[in-house]
Amino acid sequence: MIVCSCQTISDTDIHFAINWMRSSDPETIITPGKVYRALGKKPECGGCMKLFVSTMRKSDKLEVPAILRGMKEAGSQGNGHHERRQKSHRISQQSTAR
Repeated sequence: MIVCSCQTISDTDIHFAINWMRSSDPETIITPGKVYRALGKKPECGGCMKLFVSTMRKSDKLEVPAILRGMKEAGSQGNGHHERRQKSHRISQQSTAR
């Protein structure tokens, strides 16, 4: 079945690209952009993206690599530390502190 008519990409092409990427790097995160690049093509209109992603999800090789699973939970269990700036960086606060 043709998934992307602009670039003539079939569901078989998508599954082939996913299988190839997973076998060459088991820890890679597979995205639609990477699938297009693996096929040597670029998305044009984006009208197929919903069907494209749906087709990708049907692949048993699309899973998140084991090393990356649970990272969100592990990162959020800290002592409340985050990467945002401290409030003291604001110019309005610096000028009133003088």
